[in-house]
Amino acid sequence: MPIFESVFESTAEQLARPVLRPVASPAAVPGERGERVGRAAESRGLLPVPSALREVLPDAGLRRGTAVSVAGGDTGLLLALAAGVKETEGGWAAAVGLPDLGLAAAEGYGLDLRRLLVADDPGPHWAEVVSVLAGAVELIMLRPDGPVPSKLAARLAAVLRRSGCVLLVAGPWPGAALRLGVRSGRWFGLGDGHGQLVGRQVEVVAEGRGSAVRGRTARLWLPDEHGAVRPLQEQPQPVAEPVAEPMALRVAAVV
Repeated sequence: MPIFESVFESTAEQLARPVLRPVASPAAVPGERGERVGRAAESRGLLPVPSALREVLPDAGLRRGTAVSVAGGDTGLLLALAAGVKETEGGWAAAVGLPDLGLAAAEGYGLDLRRLLVADDPGPHWAEVVSVLAGAVELIMLRPDGPVPSKLAARLAAVLRRSGCVLLVAGPWPGAALRLGVRSGRWFGLGDGHGQLVGRQVEVVAEGRGSAVRGRTARLWLPDEHGAVRPLQEQPQPVAEPVAEPMALRVAAVV
């Protein structure tokens, strides 16, 4: 290991410990990963994703040891991509720099709150926190506190490759192996200015390097009336007229 990476990671461990917390009584203490992943996905070096998202990903899963950018930081898409971690043995995940993350929404998408570590406000030390967590969890959801320098992204990329951890970034990331985003969407459930949001239809697009260069799309409920992600295979029942998707509604329903 190059000396600068060794110093970076040892310092990171000291900085990260005070800001981490479990969100529920932990099921087990996360440690070295070993044989903790589903056999089918492990044989291909992939982290599973919910079935509804497999068609939009070039490998039908998230390539281990890579960073994935979620354009616009769409919280629903971020949680949906992370939900597949429950299919691995152990299934630990972490959220860094996401103080407004809705835990009820995370659980609705399928994340196990007993296996979720949270660093709400790591401040300028977010990179060190990510470096430490990469050796202990399968997947990290991250919102950096500002633009990410290419050199820092490259240094963390080396950490991810060694650990096999997947980094889901809410926003742009230099050198991301895959970029996903919500191209269009509409909510259902509100009547004439009142009622309850029951679901969102979206078109998700994925593009990146290699087999993902050409891009793929999928139409999904994100979330459906039960808070989960599923394919949009037919027109919804007329629960109410669709509504526009201002930021206030998206935050209230997804977060």
